[in-house]
Amino acid sequence: MTTNRAFCDGINRRDLLRIGLAGSLGGAVSLPQLLAASGKATGGATAKADSVIILFLKGGLSTIDTLDLKPKAPSEFRGEFDPIATNVPGIEICSHLPKLAQTANRFSLLRSMTHQNSDHGGADHYMLTGYAPAPGFNPGLKPNNQRPAHGSMISRQLGPRGGVPAYVCVPKAHASAGSAYLGSLNAPFVVEADPNQPNFSVPDLMPPLTVDSSRLNDRRALSAVVDRFAKDGENEINKSAKQLSTFQQKAFELVTSTETRKAFDIAEESDKLRDAYGRHTLGQSCLLARRLVQAGVRCVTIDHQNWDTHYDNFKVLKNDLLPHLDMALPLLLTDLDDRGLLDRTLVIVMGEFGRTPRVNQYAGRDHWGPSNCILLAGGGIKHGLAIGKTNARGERPDGDPTSPEDLAATMHYLLGIDPNEEFYTPEGRPVKVVNGGKVVYGLV
Repeated sequence: MTTNRAFCDGINRRDLLRIGLAGSLGGAVSLPQLLAASGKATGGATAKADSVIILFLKGGLSTIDTLDLKPKAPSEFRGEFDPIATNVPGIEICSHLPKLAQTANRFSLLRSMTHQNSDHGGADHYMLTGYAPAPGFNPGLKPNNQRPAHGSMISRQLGPRGGVPAYVCVPKAHASAGSAYLGSLNAPFVVEADPNQPNFSVPDLMPPLTVDSSRLNDRRALSAVVDRFAKDGENEINKSAKQLSTFQQKAFELVTSTETRKAFDIAEESDKLRDAYGRHTLGQSCLLARRLVQAGVRCVTIDHQNWDTHYDNFKVLKNDLLPHLDMALPLLLTDLDDRGLLDRTLVIVMGEFGRTPRVNQYAGRDHWGPSNCILLAGGGIKHGLAIGKTNARGERPDGDPTSPEDLAATMHYLLGIDPNEEFYTPEGRPVKVVNGGKVVYGLV
């Protein structure tokens, strides 16, 4: 039986793993490892964005009821919701998103997204990596990445800025948010806590409860003694030891850094602003994401659930999901804009697929990969546009379709990353940053 007994010096095994490993075996990166990723190449001169926030509505947003309504379709297709005008002439969205409708001048809609995977695990992986899952994909693994998540690829290509991680997952890591063959250096730093909780804190940025600050400094001194072994020679082992010593030293600085911990300290925000975002997981996750990109984080992925509305789709959307989204998302865009951050922060709102055009017998909608709508804002995106369209019943794109590969190519292009760049996996296999997608130039 595994126990959590303390070591003889008072620090327990769980705390040691939390500071020393931080879940690297489970797809999250330790503090020394994430700091070792510094020194990566920066974005090219054409970069229009420095950071990206991916708001992933896990389960699949019913875009036919929210962002791409079909009011003239038969009742079994159009559903119960009515469209309303936005503040951009000619663009309408759901009447249960009135605040979002009044910020349409800050975003654009990509209504031609499509793929053929209507299973959660595979579709999640496709949208979060830009690569369709290959044979042997196991959605039950955590992480389940055959290919790196967008955040991990951004981490590899751009590296961290300052003392904050390059890639953060809030409030937890989606199963498809891992780094795959890019390794632990590019795995996400996972918050693993709900920012809406009154006692919210990030475990990896807090010393173990059993160790006070003086004893933490004692451990730094002990580490310095061990590090002296690295000075006894110039062989490869000692070189690695020297590098590890540097990263561990920086990890100590990160753990005790007021500046870094401040980025995650959502309690610094006024009660008025926190109330405006919404005192719920989605609202506070969006607020934390703004704080993180403001501090220099390259990619924040917000994993929010449950948008899988097989039953009572309209009741669940109206009474629960959409009111939270309509508080958090418009304010995130406005808050970024007011702080001068929106121009350099790409915001992408998506699920893994849309929902079936036909309402089922349970007043719900089922999984539907062939038709989906993505909301994009900031970071070089033209605002106030609706790009592409679906047919009269919302079944599939009417005209040029857009793929997850195209979305990935567009995102990397805006970040100044060459989508066609090729590199080699540790096994020597050549791979491209993006799997052949085309930049959606109508959006940028």
